[in-house]
This record gives sequence, C-alpha cells and structure tokens, in this order.
Amino acid sequence: MHIHSFTFAAVRLALIDAWRLANATRAVSIAYSLLFVAGGLAIMGGLLALGRAPFVIAAAGAFMLVGPAILAGFFGIAHSHETGGRPGLGSVVSGFAAAAPALWALALVCGLLFMIFITDAAILYAYMVGGAPVWLGDLIPAAGGVIGFVKWAAISGLIVALLLFCISAFSVPLLCERRAGLVDAVVTSVRVVLGNFGPAILWAFCCRPQPSPVSCCCRFCH
Repeated sequence: MHIHSFTFAAVRLALIDAWRLANATRAVSIAYSLLFVAGGLAIMGGLLALGRAPFVIAAAGAFMLVGPAILAGFFGIAHSHETGGRPGLGSVVSGFAAAAPALWALALVCGLLFMIFITDAAILYAYMVGGAPVWLGDLIPAAGGVIGFVKWAAISGLIVALLLFCISAFSVPLLCERRAGLVDAVVTSVRVVLGNFGPAILWAFCCRPQPSPVSCCCRFCH
C-alpha cells in the first residue's frame, strides 16, 4: 500500500465528487439515512421525556461514533451508481455483503468506544448534574453543574472521537473494497491521518459521518 500525501485542495476535490454522487443518488441515500435519523430522534425524545436534557448533547455526539460501521451501505450505493446500475435499498445490502468480514470487527471497536464514552458521560452526569430532572426550559440560563458536564463531556468525547477517526477514516473504505486486511487497513488509516493532520481534520469536520464516494479514499491510498 503506497500512501500519497494530500492537501486541502485534494479535500476540496473529494467534496465536489461527493456532492456530485450525493445528488445522483439522493433518494436512496436519504432513505437509508432516515433509519439513523429515526434512531437519533428516539434517543433524544427518550432523554427529554426523562428530564435528562443536558445529556442530549453527549448522546448526539456519541451516536456519531457508530457512523463508520454504517458506511458500507453508502459504499454499496456508490458502487451501484458508478458501475451503471440503478441504486436502491438492495445496493445497501450489497455494500455490506461485499465488504470484508473484518469490517464487523472494526464495527465492534466503534461500539466499544461508544459504550466507553456513554459510561463516562453518565458518571459525569450523575456527579455534576445529579438525579433531579433537567428540562429544556432549565437550560437557559444553565446551572453551573450543567455547564461543567457539557465541558468535560466534550473534552472526553473529543479524545474518543479523534481516536476513532484515526483508525476508521480510511480503514473503512479499504475494508469495504477488500483492498487490505484489518491490521493493514487500520495502520494505513492512522498513518494517513497523522501524516496529513491538517487536511485530515478538515475532512473530519466536513464529512464525518457523511458518506463519501469510493474514489475519495482512492485519491490518497494506492
């Protein structure tokens, strides 16, 4: 695996390519995305109903940690479009079927990091906010405990998210295309991110967990 350095200009080209693909597959991509939108709304609704409004911020961030595990479906949509097929929900299934089995091991890592962060956030919440209900109307102005919880949960989440981004940003596309084994894919992903940290962080802010076309990974790893 030969790793090419990439620049901010390369990220711009990849985003243009991604936007073109998103427009071409808008219906099926949105339909697939709605599954996770519904899951997010259920989580937020449950927390608000229980009077845990401050935890919604942490839960929203934690929900994104499982994003890499769902990208195989979007890669299936991209592959169907780029090979002249008609993308549909069957393309999502094909994307998961075509991916290397090691992708599920990476998905377990994502799930583990998700559980670690949620557990830490719950401990912080119990310590700083307590068991009394906090409703949406109580957030303005926010109590000191709520502000402290959001701050420390954000710091903790940033560390977990950076770790997950390093190991999954490019390993997921490589595994979806069966171009590398699990160890090689993860090592390559870490090397690409750390070796091109500025453009990689821009890519993280713009794209995670947005689906990207298959060609985006191929720009940087050959």
